[in-house]
Amino acid sequence: MLSEWLGRDGAARLESSDISVTTCPACGYHVSALFYDGGAQPLATLGWPQSEAEARAMPKLPLRFVRCLDCGHVFNAAFDYMRVPYGDQPNRMFNRGLRWSAFLERVRSEMLERLPSRPVVVEIGHGEGLFLEALAAARPEGRYIGFDPHGATESTHPGVSFRRALFRPESHMAEWKPDLLISRHVLEHLSDPLGFVQSLSFAASLAGLHPLLYIEVPCIDRVFETGRTEDFYYEHNSHFTTESFSRMVARSFTSVDALDHGYDGEVVYAFLRLKGRLEHLQHARSAKGFAETARASRRVLMLELADLHLSGKRVAFWGGTGKCAAFLQAHGVDAARFPLVVDSDPGKAGSHVPGTGQRIEFRDVLRQTLVDVIIVPSQWRARDIAEEAAHCRIRYEQLLIPHRGRLVDFFSGDHPYKLAQGPPAHQDKKELTHPPAGEAPLCERIL
Repeated sequence: MLSEWLGRDGAARLESSDISVTTCPACGYHVSALFYDGGAQPLATLGWPQSEAEARAMPKLPLRFVRCLDCGHVFNAAFDYMRVPYGDQPNRMFNRGLRWSAFLERVRSEMLERLPSRPVVVEIGHGEGLFLEALAAARPEGRYIGFDPHGATESTHPGVSFRRALFRPESHMAEWKPDLLISRHVLEHLSDPLGFVQSLSFAASLAGLHPLLYIEVPCIDRVFETGRTEDFYYEHNSHFTTESFSRMVARSFTSVDALDHGYDGEVVYAFLRLKGRLEHLQHARSAKGFAETARASRRVLMLELADLHLSGKRVAFWGGTGKCAAFLQAHGVDAARFPLVVDSDPGKAGSHVPGTGQRIEFRDVLRQTLVDVIIVPSQWRARDIAEEAAHCRIRYEQLLIPHRGRLVDFFSGDHPYKLAQGPPAHQDKKELTHPPAGEAPLCERIL
């Protein structure tokens, strides 16, 4: 048994309270185990209290770090990005240590080896802008653009410009056509780093580009060797291992040019080529086409319903909850113009249609209340409803269903909901308004 195995050989025995269903921000897996419960602590890097009293009074936020059971990623399951006030104080990173400076110089050299002579480079989250400015100084013929809503605003280098704004992949990728995108020590702060990288990949594909992407994040591989816990504070939601970083990269539709470590293994980084996938573009275009068609269909159906009301015909909608209620709500089928809504389920009678408010009646009300038109929003149920109406001797002139943005006659219209069983598609609806000879109406047999 798995539960028995987990308790053998000195391994910690898992309790049900240790396991939670929480989506991993690195790989998307949904089951995790409690890793480190740090209680509640104030912000560690963005609070900047100006007095001892202010420091002691800082709000405390939960540190409940869990580990993904699939890729090993560690993240704060209680993290709320809105609780981190990036706009109030800068997120300062010390960049002037000798060994750290040597690492940065190495990274810049690796970037320059991969860049053309006049590159376009975009840094997402440029902070103070020092890294981007150093890169521009080494290759001044290029253009260097930094995006950071809370970063530096001015640069002394003529080729560097800073924008206090978020990088919007869907628009900025096509606008700037970068040769290189840089994201250094940003992903660990995000709620969904995997989604962020995937959005870059899709935006590049949408723009017909294949830029290089450099990602750099802290690496916690040593945490498991040393047992240290000081890495875990609120502002850092995600803590990448080499495995979880590699898994995120693999799920981001990129090709890996290089993946390595720096600063004695405390940092993991990768040079990636954004590729995207053709089916993503196909799905996106299909989705947009459906959305445009749905908007147009909604307008036409609303006009047809308005014309039906103005014609003076008595109308009943068959179906008052679920998909039928969604149709009534979406198309403005208000109770003033269309008060009659019936349902085959007597248990729904007496309740009301969500949003539009009509009282739902049991379908037998149509045996006493004559109507001209019955509309069945759930097209796939129309044959059952037509046969049910026939067995119950419910009479009407027309049975309509919505199909391809129009109201279509169920019996004579062109639609895919005519089944092989039962009366053929060309049979007149009036032949369905009577039960078989010698047989009691279905509604009477049910009741």
